[in-house]
Amino acid sequence: MAFEDYDEYEQSEQVRKWLRENGLSVVIGVMLALALIFGWRQWQAHRASHHAQAAEKFAALQSALLTGNSAQLDKDADVLEKDYSDTPYAALAAAARANLAVGQNNLQEAGKALQWAIDHSSTPALHSLYQLRLARVQLAQDQAKQALDTLDRVPAADYPPLRQELRGDALLKLGRASDARAAYAQALAALPADAAPGERQDLQMKLDDLARANGAPTAANVATSTAH
Repeated sequence: MAFEDYDEYEQSEQVRKWLRENGLSVVIGVMLALALIFGWRQWQAHRASHHAQAAEKFAALQSALLTGNSAQLDKDADVLEKDYSDTPYAALAAAARANLAVGQNNLQEAGKALQWAIDHSSTPALHSLYQLRLARVQLAQDQAKQALDTLDRVPAADYPPLRQELRGDALLKLGRASDARAAYAQALAALPADAAPGERQDLQMKLDDLARANGAPTAANVATSTAH
């Protein structure tokens, strides 16, 4: 047998020996890999279907909200909160439930729905928005301290004009006029250049009301005296 033939024979023997020793584990490894790939694809398909069903349920809930059908809205929201709490639609459904409750002056129910939305929201921007809406509901219930605590949990970079305005409202209810004035001033400064004129006027009015209460000149008075 030529040296090359012997070398090739030796290599093939080594391969056969390795397969005898490791063949079962190789087969098991391949089977596990295939099972993982199949399972991952199945999970992805299930997740896509799950989200699609949640979106369909939320569309039905929106129709109920538009028509003021509170019974149907509650039914759809219950299904979303129970079976689809891992999707953004469940928190959106709770927020919609809160909207309807506010319209019916049921502030306690609105607060509960918004708290559920906060607890189950994984989208940072929406999470902060739900907190701001909860603070507004708490203020309407004369729960200024709770509203302030809620606002303190909102990141400073999220919705700064609204966050500071609501802080001003809460501080004013707590009798902290100077802190309220500072909060309103920060809200006014944080308004974007393209903000609606009404937003700027509302904040300026709150600042002017505080100035009048303290006998300080208002922005309108300063403008008038400057003109003269």
